[in-house]
Amino acid sequence: MLILIALRIAAAIPVIFVVATVVFALLRFSPGDPATIMAGDAASPERIEQLRAALGLDQPIYTQYSIWLEEMAKGNLGVSIQSKQSVLTLVLDRLEPTLVLAVCSIVLTVVIAVPLGTIAAWNHNRWVDRAVMALSVAGFSMPTFVTGYLLILAFAMWADLLPVQGYVSPFQDLVGSIKHLVLPSLTLSCVLIALISRVTRSSVLDVLGENFIKTALAKGSSGARILWRHALPNAAIPIITVVGAAVALVISGVVVTESVFNIPGLGRLTIDAILSRDYPVVQGLILLFALFYVGINLVVDVLYIVVDPRIRY
Repeated sequence: MLILIALRIAAAIPVIFVVATVVFALLRFSPGDPATIMAGDAASPERIEQLRAALGLDQPIYTQYSIWLEEMAKGNLGVSIQSKQSVLTLVLDRLEPTLVLAVCSIVLTVVIAVPLGTIAAWNHNRWVDRAVMALSVAGFSMPTFVTGYLLILAFAMWADLLPVQGYVSPFQDLVGSIKHLVLPSLTLSCVLIALISRVTRSSVLDVLGENFIKTALAKGSSGARILWRHALPNAAIPIITVVGAAVALVISGVVVTESVFNIPGLGRLTIDAILSRDYPVVQGLILLFALFYVGINLVVDVLYIVVDPRIRY
């Protein structure tokens, strides 16, 4: 197990390096100049050049790249061009809302999607199965921002039950935090529930056709025991895979969700940094997201072995 983890971490290093290089190149060659944005529309060319020199943007690309790599190797993500704060400080300040939203969304997704998919498989070709599949198609087809606005319209504006925007820390006010998290968590979960429920249904349906399931039925085992004791554990590998993918998709989803619900997390920070061409913040955030993806893949690989010890890499 430890050897597997070490090999996966070693394999992740070149992946992160390539991601960092691509992000650096895309930001440098994309339209827009941070110095021009900071100086304002009325700034003189001399003032813009002074800002470019102060930010190090007047140096050759390869020099900027080598300096950035050297600082990254030291664990220094740089300093924000706009706020003059450390990128690490900005990330840590915004980390809690994103983590809380992501955890709530994933828990909500798994709790709803896995039972839905399992029940749909057990009731194959019945109205329950068709209803679950219809809902999953609708959920998967709906863009995240559209789902968010529809939920706001229904539960915040018409019913006046939940707040529209903002974030309250659960460590300060648990009830208030739950109220603020319901709508964004549902928004972020809709697509993931549709995805995981479909994969769960397909995987469980394949297992239900196996001979050991027929033997359990012949012995008089109850439907619940067959599903949760025999079918679901043997269908776990595809489900774990898609749950891992769903956790990774949460990162892209929080960017839109945090913008719709005005949540001061990493997603909102990413959009603000991109609009202001804040290179150090964008680079630091994308590297953080890349590390998160690598970590999720590592956890999924380990869970494969835990669920099925026959698996070897």
